[in-house]
Amino acid sequence: MRGSLLLLLAPLVGAALLETRGSPDDCPGYKVVNVREKDHSFEADLTIAGDHCDVYGTDLENLKLFVEYQTDDRLHVLISDLEEDVYQVPTSVLRRPDANGDHHDNKPNIRFDYEEEPFSFRYLRLRTWLPADPYLYGLGEHTDSLRLPNKNYTRTLWSRDAYGIPENTNLYGNHPIYVDHRGDDGTHGVFFLNSNGMDIKIDQADDGRQYLEYNTIGGVLDFYFLAGPTPKEVAKQYSEVVGLPAMQAYWTFGYHNCRYGYQDVYDVAEVVYNYSRAHIPLETMWTDIDYMDRRRVFTLDPERFPLEKMRELVDHLHKHDQHYIVMVDPAVSDSDNGAANRGKEQGIFLTRGEELYQGAVWPGVTVYPDWFNPGTQEWWDNEFARFFDPAKGVDIDGLWIDMNEAANFCPWPCKDPAAYAEENDLPPAAPAVRDSSPRPLPGFPSDFQPKKSPTVKRSASGKTRRAKGTKAGLPDRNLLSPPYQIANAAGSLSNKTIDTDLVHEGGDSFVEYDTHNLYGTMMSSASRQAMVLRRPDVRPLVITRSTFAGAGAHVGHWLGDNLSQWDKYRVSISQMLAFASIFQIPMVGSDVCGFGGNTTEELCARWATLGAFNPFYRNHNELGAIPQEFYRWPTVANAARKAIETRYRLLDYLYTAFHRQTQTGEPFLQPLLPVQDVGQTSVDAYFPNDVFYDWNSGAVIHGQGATVHLDNIDVTEIPIHIRGGSVIPLRSKSAMTTAELRRRGFEILVAPNQSGYASGSLYLDDGESLDTASSLIEFEYNRGHLTIRGQFGYRANVVIESVTVLRQSRPWKAKRGVEFDAAKHSITKKVDIDLSGPAEIDI
Repeated sequence: MRGSLLLLLAPLVGAALLETRGSPDDCPGYKVVNVREKDHSFEADLTIAGDHCDVYGTDLENLKLFVEYQTDDRLHVLISDLEEDVYQVPTSVLRRPDANGDHHDNKPNIRFDYEEEPFSFRYLRLRTWLPADPYLYGLGEHTDSLRLPNKNYTRTLWSRDAYGIPENTNLYGNHPIYVDHRGDDGTHGVFFLNSNGMDIKIDQADDGRQYLEYNTIGGVLDFYFLAGPTPKEVAKQYSEVVGLPAMQAYWTFGYHNCRYGYQDVYDVAEVVYNYSRAHIPLETMWTDIDYMDRRRVFTLDPERFPLEKMRELVDHLHKHDQHYIVMVDPAVSDSDNGAANRGKEQGIFLTRGEELYQGAVWPGVTVYPDWFNPGTQEWWDNEFARFFDPAKGVDIDGLWIDMNEAANFCPWPCKDPAAYAEENDLPPAAPAVRDSSPRPLPGFPSDFQPKKSPTVKRSASGKTRRAKGTKAGLPDRNLLSPPYQIANAAGSLSNKTIDTDLVHEGGDSFVEYDTHNLYGTMMSSASRQAMVLRRPDVRPLVITRSTFAGAGAHVGHWLGDNLSQWDKYRVSISQMLAFASIFQIPMVGSDVCGFGGNTTEELCARWATLGAFNPFYRNHNELGAIPQEFYRWPTVANAARKAIETRYRLLDYLYTAFHRQTQTGEPFLQPLLPVQDVGQTSVDAYFPNDVFYDWNSGAVIHGQGATVHLDNIDVTEIPIHIRGGSVIPLRSKSAMTTAELRRRGFEILVAPNQSGYASGSLYLDDGESLDTASSLIEFEYNRGHLTIRGQFGYRANVVIESVTVLRQSRPWKAKRGVEFDAAKHSITKKVDIDLSGPAEIDI
């Protein structure tokens, strides 16, 4: 517990609460009065200590301070206006943790100290003034380096549609937590629970001191300080605040394929067939907005994606233990269609006064659901029940949400969205139906061929509300152009999104200015509920683009519209680490081979191997780019087969680690060390001071806490090393689907440390149920003896078929039933052990 954090509070204003070093020097700040102490918390009033500054609006004269030691490792500090009218993130979106009484002898690992006048406060081990050359991580979503820059750097949090995921800009999601790693001095985290737009600046003062500074355009100062002292502990402590991640179904860890531009249902079916013919496992087929009638949500194009053929496609996938997912956007076409008409009747769309608020997106003129409206969830549930009806509709297995920042193509001020849509050909004409049938598709119905058809011919009210309410924001603010302008790469706050002066329906009357960054997460949680209602007992997979803190408790995330470039391939690694290890959204992955532009055979082969170690593994590219399904190139096909075989054999190891994170918050994703540049066949990889085993050869690397040069890495390979001390449960061999994989037995792979010891675990359940029996099996190996114990509540109906021990240091003697692999210097014992109870094995 070294060092301290010092926050100096500038006068808080009605238009924004700002903590900024840029305030005038003569601003008086606040003084503390009327302190009320309790066992593990205290409150105080703050009053302005002099004349107003009114730099960003009228200063608030009276504030209140609440400090609570929630655990020994977590401190909550909230500074708000006296009446609590200033906006706070609704508990309906992100529930707050309670103090759990986990205190020991009143000696917390983090301590609150303060000065009375001018008011400032300190936290042991945390400070605004940072050490020189700090190691800071987080503050996402971004495509900058994992370790954040230290000079002249601004992280802006404001959700936007960010094609190409450019560096040094705000992207789709917002996670205002940073992790400060100080080596032997420990690691801590700071979570700023605020959904308003903000700039977070990391720089050096004129005297060279390093600082981090928040500049937010609204809300209160609501901080959670996490004591660590390790990165893993910070991640676990953060999960206690925002919620543990949702457990995903076993099949979701399979390989997924999609593209924007499949012209009809037969095109989609042909891709399914081609993967099978190429003997590349395909778990899930996805369809982008191509399936919609003129890009309207909850519709099917009657010529290109007719319902009858869509149901045949889904039936074929399900009969082959495969899955199907489509995209749903938030914006609803403001035209004569069922979803829009029912939504208007129920009054669930955003309005401006008495008129529907309109934008322009893929289907042309659109309206937007108001997720704060108490009737929106019922409307959304019913639209899912209608369109995705298993008996009569498209029986999807998961959901993909796009454009939920929310995106609006029409630049602000969008005074005539209809004219904008017409000028920009929204929606564009659909491609012509095929003039000839694709080659025969064995396995599909004999009549699964397109009919000869011509090209398809394309021929409410709200009420005025007031923005003032409890924790809903003060009135009379400038909601379009506040005094402080954040560095939004899209320009003004309302540009290319929903206007920020709109007022949401519901008793609290929140304004979009405050809740913009919550729109995507609110849509995601509403969609999860709608999916659960369709299949009440099954874990729903929902993959979303826009996220806020706590979204991982409901959904997974794909990393947006990246490009088919080596730099985007490289940055996907740090993005995955940030989401899985810091932001607690472990079901995460990038568009493999890249979304925008044309990939290359080498890049796609490398990305196919890297993608196999994404928690979420999907190939996806855009309309107009060359096709990039893995079977398109021999090198890529070979790389994919190898990578998926490794992934599938390791799938239960990954599934177990993922489950652990959903129970404890302990991150399961660790850094990868792939080849990262074109034309390279070598990589310099850092190995900690420990023993490691090469996955393919069994060769030993004795890490020295330094870089090791790895050479001759073929374009179809990725370096994989097992850390000594690990017991890894492997499936005995791979399979074409995860359902088939679950019928395989296990090989237990033992990689001893230098003392001849290793341990590991295996989590088993039915792979899909929300409420299921389970087993958590522990393995412990010590110098030739393997012990299996644990909780055995799930019967897997498969057995452990063999146990392999890598690199025995002791002399090996031939034993009955034991094979020696001279190349890997490993031994394998054939066994037949039921996974329903404990066991002991001598090897």
